[in-house]
Amino acid sequence: MDNSQYKLLVIDDELGVRQSLTAYLEDSGFTVYDAPDASTGLALFNELLPDLVITDLSMPDTNGLTLLQQIHDVLPSTPVIVISGAGVMGDVVQALRLGAADYLIKPIVDMEVLVMAVYKSLERCQLLVDNERYRLESEKANIELKRHIAALEQDQRAGNFVQQSMSPVSPFTADQYICEHSIIPSLYLSGDCIDYAYITQRYYAFYLADVSGHGSAPAFVTIWLRNVVAQLVRLKKMLVDFENQESALLSLLELINVQLIEMGINNHLTLTIGVIDTETNKLYYVVAGHLPLPVLLTNGKARFLEGSGKPIGLFEGAKWEVTQLDLPYGDFSLLLFSDGILELIEEKELIAKEELLLRVVEESQGHVDSIIDIVEVKNIEELPDDVAVLSIRKVV
Repeated sequence: MDNSQYKLLVIDDELGVRQSLTAYLEDSGFTVYDAPDASTGLALFNELLPDLVITDLSMPDTNGLTLLQQIHDVLPSTPVIVISGAGVMGDVVQALRLGAADYLIKPIVDMEVLVMAVYKSLERCQLLVDNERYRLESEKANIELKRHIAALEQDQRAGNFVQQSMSPVSPFTADQYICEHSIIPSLYLSGDCIDYAYITQRYYAFYLADVSGHGSAPAFVTIWLRNVVAQLVRLKKMLVDFENQESALLSLLELINVQLIEMGINNHLTLTIGVIDTETNKLYYVVAGHLPLPVLLTNGKARFLEGSGKPIGLFEGAKWEVTQLDLPYGDFSLLLFSDGILELIEEKELIAKEELLLRVVEESQGHVDSIIDIVEVKNIEELPDDVAVLSIRKVV
């Protein structure tokens, strides 16, 4: 500790005591001022604003307790060490109650005791100053943090509105088919994406994608994905020719894969995409690293469809396979899920979770709202992951 940086004020009406205290403290390196009475001491205090005051409690002009109160009225943080005779301990107790930093009993035989009391009081004062500065800095930081959080929440709500506005109509009905979906984000924004369309009055094209990660980045990828697929399907007329359904699906995935890798954003996605030909009752679909697999519900019985393939956006030159399936000519439901649905099923093993999911589909009869109710998604305050459900039902 560099003692010379500290200004001390000694107030005592006894000249010998005052001089000995001042001399020893100056020898210890402190800058010391002294006053012979309380009124002079208070005037010096107001002028100098010393770092610490040492005062006698018993002085003829003003009681030391009154002086202590006057000092704290000016600058409450100033430490005050009181000195008193052995017979006035009641005043010492009162001084401590009024905020005195320490007390010493006259006569002070060992001056090092005084120096140690000064050190202790200055350190305690510095600690209080540091704590107050830290409190003010913390309050300022908290205000800034709240401001940033509010701005972030506003951005997130705006992003959520954009995502919802881009979602397809649900339910959507055409040619004996009913498409409905639900996406429940774990945060404001979702990394799950669903889209479907009825093309040329013959083909039902659909997909469900799950982008890796949480927050804004995967949400932006879902918006990008919608635009890319829409452009490829509507502008380049992909998925509209029965003879080229397989090659169209594969070309679509390859283009998405290339563009996502070139973006370099370290987000990949899993995807199930397909086309139903309503004239031939054929389903063409591709599974790109996505779980759970598509579920087909017929005659009250649910089963998983086959499929496998690499995620999109991880491997350059990745290839996928198109699976064909003859669909029933009667009623059926085709359901796609994001893996967030499995997080809500309490079974520990994946196989057990998938078996229970099939039972949920059977109980719901393929209706999205019923599935959401059965797994009680809306009753969970903090979802571990986004939950997305797509149902395509044929009702003859």
